[in-house]
Amino acid sequence: MPVTTFSWETWNKYQMALDAIAERMRRITTAFQQAGVPYAIVGGQAVILWVSTKDPDAVRTTKDVDILIERSSLPQVRKAGLAVGMDYCEVLGVGMLLERDNPNPKKAVHLLWAGEKVRPENLLPAPSTEQVEILPPGLAVIDLTALVVMKLQAHRTHDLVHLEDMIGVGLIDRDMLAQLPVELAAQLEPLLVAAGK
Repeated sequence: MPVTTFSWETWNKYQMALDAIAERMRRITTAFQQAGVPYAIVGGQAVILWVSTKDPDAVRTTKDVDILIERSSLPQVRKAGLAVGMDYCEVLGVGMLLERDNPNPKKAVHLLWAGEKVRPENLLPAPSTEQVEILPPGLAVIDLTALVVMKLQAHRTHDLVHLEDMIGVGLIDRDMLAQLPVELAAQLEPLLVAAGK
C-alpha cells in the first residue's frame, strides 16, 4: 500500500481555502447588516455555527456559503454585493453572488428565497428570515428547527451527515420530533435510533 507523503504546502492550501470561505461569509454578511438586508445563514455553515455552540471539536468543514434572503430584498442584495466585490447572477435559476475577481460558481455565495420552495417536491417552503438566532460571532443563523426541516427536505448524503452531527452533540433529540410535520419526523426517527437516542 503506497504511503502518501505529508506536505505542509498542501495543508497550507487547505487552510487558506477554509479562511477564504470564512472571509467571504464575513464580507457578505457585514455588507447585508450595513445595508439593512434581512438574512439568515443556512446550509452547512449554519450547521457549523450551531455545532460549535456545543462542541467546536465536532465541527465538519464545508465549502458552501448559503444565505436565505427575501426575494423583495434583491435590489439591496445586489447593491450590498457590489460594495464588497461580488456580482449577482443566476445560473440554472439559482441566484448567487460571484466574486468579481474569480467568478467561479463553486466559490459563490448561493442565495435561497425565503418563503419559497427550494425544490418543487419539497413539503414546505424555505423559512422566513425572521426565524433566526444570533450566534457567535454575531451572525444571523437560521433557527435550529428550521435548519432541521431544511436538511430533512434536502435529504442528500451530506445533509444526513449534518443531522447526525447535530444529534451527536445534543442539539437534536426526541423533543424535536413533535416540532416537525409527520413526514419529516419519520425521516428523523431512524437517525435518532441509530445514534441511540
